Amino acid sequence: MTMNKVRMFLAGACLVISAAATAQNEEPIDGIVAVVEEDVILRSQLDRALGRVVQQFRAANRQLPPRDVLEKQILDQLIMIELQIQRARDTGIRASEEDVDRALERVAGQAGLTVEQLRRTVAADGLSWAEFREEMRDEILTSRLRNRIATTRVNVTETEVDIALASQNLDTSEYRLAHILISTPEGASPEDIRAAEEKAQDVYAQLQGGMDFATAAITYSDGQQALEGGDLGWRSADQVPSMFASMIAELEIGQTATPVRSASGFHILRLTDKREQTQRMVEEFRVQHLMIQETELVSPTDALNMINDLHSRLMDGEDFGELAKSFSDDTSSANLGGDMGWFQAEAFAGTFGQRGLQVVAQLDEGEISQPFQTGYGWHIFKKTGEREQDRTEEIIRAQVRESLREQKAQEELELFMRQMRDEAYVEYRI
Repeated sequence: MTMNKVRMFLAGACLVISAAATAQNEEPIDGIVAVVEEDVILRSQLDRALGRVVQQFRAANRQLPPRDVLEKQILDQLIMIELQIQRARDTGIRASEEDVDRALERVAGQAGLTVEQLRRTVAADGLSWAEFREEMRDEILTSRLRNRIATTRVNVTETEVDIALASQNLDTSEYRLAHILISTPEGASPEDIRAAEEKAQDVYAQLQGGMDFATAAITYSDGQQALEGGDLGWRSADQVPSMFASMIAELEIGQTATPVRSASGFHILRLTDKREQTQRMVEEFRVQHLMIQETELVSPTDALNMINDLHSRLMDGEDFGELAKSFSDDTSSANLGGDMGWFQAEAFAGTFGQRGLQVVAQLDEGEISQPFQTGYGWHIFKKTGEREQDRTEEIIRAQVRESLREQKAQEELELFMRQMRDEAYVEYRI
């Protein structure tokens, strides 16, 4: 992995922009730009976040709004992140040292690195490992808060899935959308609504006059994707909220819809691209798995010696299943002789990282891999099967179920965020 790729990975790994990401050779700047309840956001924190966004926009060759506008947008995002962290802690959500360790193992595994290799990469990039851990802890807290909202307030029934499928008549279109939200506060007065509508109409007029949509989003939008230029990415037809579905279907690529009001404010949507889904043939693997982990009782050297010894015994003809039952630390498969059943390629990569997927994909049926290491430990695979399955209907139904859940969760999350922001004490000092 090149240094540029590692840096891109590290930037994407932490969803929470933290004040802790300070280069070791920098002097801290203690100017306060905002007070959030009983905590503060520092100028150094804002400057680092600003630098990241500027770098991303320059790399994408996008036009940036004035610095003061960009600072305000980023500061508002930092405030919302800080409020989520505080709310998570206030409601009893915790992230233990073990939780952080496991998260770092997943991050390292997804990048094809060991935790020690990730640690050296972080240090080479000028970041403190202790501070990187705190970023990961904050990400865990905010993620768990959002998951709590989704799990406690959102439920999708199979009847709802059936109705959605019937109403869409299995529309296989996928849309790439960009979004600007001009929000209204909870319990907005008629004056608030009128002011938001006038602002939305003004933004729409500027877009019709040729203003770049990404620039407009980062300048005006209150949406969570504002700093990404409002880009919502690709969404299947069932993932488009019903209030927008008919409107989006009538748009041409590159066309912007007139502002539409919802409970959260006024929305401006642009269709940036469109494509059709095709039959979904899914590649699946079946493997036996043997894993040796490092523990307090098993040193790195011991683990390496054990996995190499087991590989030698397999090459000498010993039964994979019997060795897995006796020695594998993968508790989910050891009793089954290491058999993990059929795995879709995407799910396999999610478990073992791209490194694990590459290893199994290159094996012939019946072939045993060389030992290799991930953040979880040392592994040996034996490929016992490979096939392609038509999962179109099953995947579409799962997508509809998940999109309904996401829509409901997003609505609940937006409501929760508005309530939290309205109730919070925030003092700007910028």
